[in-house]
Amino acid sequence: MSVLSNRIEFVYYFDVANGNPNGDPDMGNMPRVDPATQKGLVTDVCLKRKIRNFVALAKGDAAGYDIYVRERAILNEQNRRAYDGLGLASEPRKLPKKGEDAKAVTEWMCKTFFDIRAFGAVMTTDVNCGQVRGPIQITFAQSVDAIQPLPVSITRMAVTTVAEAEKQSGDNRTMGEKHIVPYALYRAEGFLSPHFANATGFSEDDLQLLWQALINMFDHDRSASRGRMTARRLIAFRHDSALGNAPAHKLLELVKTGPAAGRAPDAPARTFEDYAVTFDEAGVPAGVTAEILL
Repeated sequence: MSVLSNRIEFVYYFDVANGNPNGDPDMGNMPRVDPATQKGLVTDVCLKRKIRNFVALAKGDAAGYDIYVRERAILNEQNRRAYDGLGLASEPRKLPKKGEDAKAVTEWMCKTFFDIRAFGAVMTTDVNCGQVRGPIQITFAQSVDAIQPLPVSITRMAVTTVAEAEKQSGDNRTMGEKHIVPYALYRAEGFLSPHFANATGFSEDDLQLLWQALINMFDHDRSASRGRMTARRLIAFRHDSALGNAPAHKLLELVKTGPAAGRAPDAPARTFEDYAVTFDEAGVPAGVTAEILL
């Protein structure tokens, strides 16, 4: 597998209908909102989690595609696999004394775990495997328009104990609340560095898997709380060189979002068809290739 050798930027759009794309636990799990603009936010951590989950489903037990950061994973035990695999003994919180052994431990982790190759990791736990910076950076996704989270009351029908059942006789039932976004279109941007890809071994095959994840990951992440989430657009800019042939912001600004033709000026968006996502392909400079992946 050839290591990624070109700088890449991408624009990614996804939407949510009647769901909570990324609740804030410090705010009663309400959808995240920028208080100054009231635009919705989805964290990079949330998007990376979905990418990891898709890769785990798509690759299963295939060698080289383990997931390092996953639910209930004990990181010390994950790190210990490198020492066991290389026949080395670990010292608490220390890398091996020999430089080549220390490098081998970190490389073993990169070769074994897709998300370390992609996003990097700080592996300086009690079983120390060093740290590495990943080639992929993804911004927070931000909604195109301001959102208005909608609180929805729900009724609990089942109970846990007999005493609770007696208290909830008749119409006296426990009430709850969930928060949804009726509709929002979100935009995130991503950046891939071939210099960091060379450090982790992130390959062209890994890149294709990343595109597959971004296009398909919501179809494998359904839940009642998230409503209907859909990937809508994915446009990538590949430079002919590692250093790049144009400023990233100028490329990303070639993709714009506005109201669809015929949409009333004050009408709230409720479907993807209420927006027009435009791409100025003629503005792509020499030395950069644009690819519409979705």
